[in-house]
Amino acid sequence: MRVTSMLQLRERLDAIEQRSAEILLQMSDSAVISDQTRFQRLAKAYAELEPVVEAYQRYRKLLRSVEEAKTLLHDGSDDDVRELAEAELEELGIKREKLEEELTLLLLPRDPADEKNIIVEVRAGAGGDEAALFAAELVRMYSRYAELHGWKVEMLSSSQTGVGGVKEAILSIEGRGAYSRLKFESGVHRVQRVPVTESSGRIHTSTVTVAVLPEAEDVEIQIDPKDLRIDVFRSTGPGGQSVNTTDSAVRITHLPTGMVVSCQDEKSQHKNRAKGMKVLRARLLEAATAQQAAEISQARRLQVGTGDRSERIRTYNFPQGRVTDHRIGLTLHSLPRILEGELEELIGALAASDQAARLKALV
Repeated sequence: MRVTSMLQLRERLDAIEQRSAEILLQMSDSAVISDQTRFQRLAKAYAELEPVVEAYQRYRKLLRSVEEAKTLLHDGSDDDVRELAEAELEELGIKREKLEEELTLLLLPRDPADEKNIIVEVRAGAGGDEAALFAAELVRMYSRYAELHGWKVEMLSSSQTGVGGVKEAILSIEGRGAYSRLKFESGVHRVQRVPVTESSGRIHTSTVTVAVLPEAEDVEIQIDPKDLRIDVFRSTGPGGQSVNTTDSAVRITHLPTGMVVSCQDEKSQHKNRAKGMKVLRARLLEAATAQQAAEISQARRLQVGTGDRSERIRTYNFPQGRVTDHRIGLTLHSLPRILEGELEELIGALAASDQAARLKALV
């Protein structure tokens, strides 16, 4: 079984190496060099294949070393030479297993959305003001995480409460690999703590829903202007009071699906409309992707969960200072650091679990 799988692996690697060489040859063509759009597309494809080709070259070099060590072992008349050959074969065997695992991981199908910028939607769920306060903390947590990675964060839309909470907030996060790192955050986040208004010291449980959507490009989601109804109104603050004397807020309704997006954070109607369209495209892309996945009967169910927004994925327990991710059974006693945006340990564990599940499916 292992021999068969390695033969199949090497066949795929040979094909990738050949494809890489073909791309490199095309990139040296003067006609391609003069066409920057085509050249950049080829350069991107070459860069994606390069780590695989480099690892495969190391693997072939290692196999040659294995054959040389075997020759020494069988042909050597000197006991010391045979002993050295045995030791070398043992060491090379360990390296071979690691390289084969690395190559298998490099050949795993990639999520085409992984490198995309994202739209993060955070909404207060059950729990009233306490849920809204925690929603505001999650918005800050994701903003801090993005800042730590040098990514750009922009608030597209927000609806605040009078106590400093957030009913709903929609963020845009721009950065290389943003979706690959934060896509596992979609779901229901549960918080357990004593609210500041609770005199008896009783612990309350509240929920916040998070949705992480890959940003859609115009070429992916084309929207017919005739399918839109756009209403303008005056923006409002906490309690419903008017905070703007002009009709700058925008409500966009996508008539075929009934999706509604409102944006009122900017004083300019034009800017609110642009932000609203950005959110609408991301939601339509998500809906199209979900429908496509549902139509594929063999679509895999990842170990880290389905991403369903109704699925409770994580609990933040303030009295015990712990965070538990229920999908992988991981508990970390570092709640303050996590809320400051230090999510890497959580995200790394989720990514590793996802990788293991995909490897299992591949086998």
